Amino acid sequence: MRLWTLHPRYLDAKGLVAVWREALLAQAVLRGATRGYRHHPQLLRFQAQPDPVGSVAAYLQGVHLEAERRGYRFDAARIDERAVPGQIEETQGQLLHEWHHLERKLAVRSPETLAMWQAVNPEAHPLFQIVPGGVRLWERGDASGLV
Repeated sequence: MRLWTLHPRYLDAKGLVAVWREALLAQAVLRGATRGYRHHPQLLRFQAQPDPVGSVAAYLQGVHLEAERRGYRFDAARIDERAVPGQIEETQGQLLHEWHHLERKLAVRSPETLAMWQAVNPEAHPLFQIVPGGVRLWERGDASGLV
């Protein structure tokens, strides 16, 4: 499961469909509708919110808006009605860690998408407010810059 801090505009078609499905799974997990993934580290920042389901619903709304912009037909009726306005703080280090992770993925599966975004300073998904800090402890992989 990967719930990107990055704005969904940077994802290729395969990545956008995947994050939609994974965020719907996260919503089901946070609703208590599934047994699996309840302790998945990608859910921690949503679980820490006063309304975890509403927060992941707001995340899904951002993904849905990008899908609509591209002409995709993601079913908005699947998003929980409790979408919470506001933002979740996330660190600059986490954003950049994910950016480099996405660059590696795109280099293999969608070089044309990578070329389109190579020179940008990546923006976050609208749900996230970027603050100073390193890579989050829940992130797997390179342990440098942990907070």
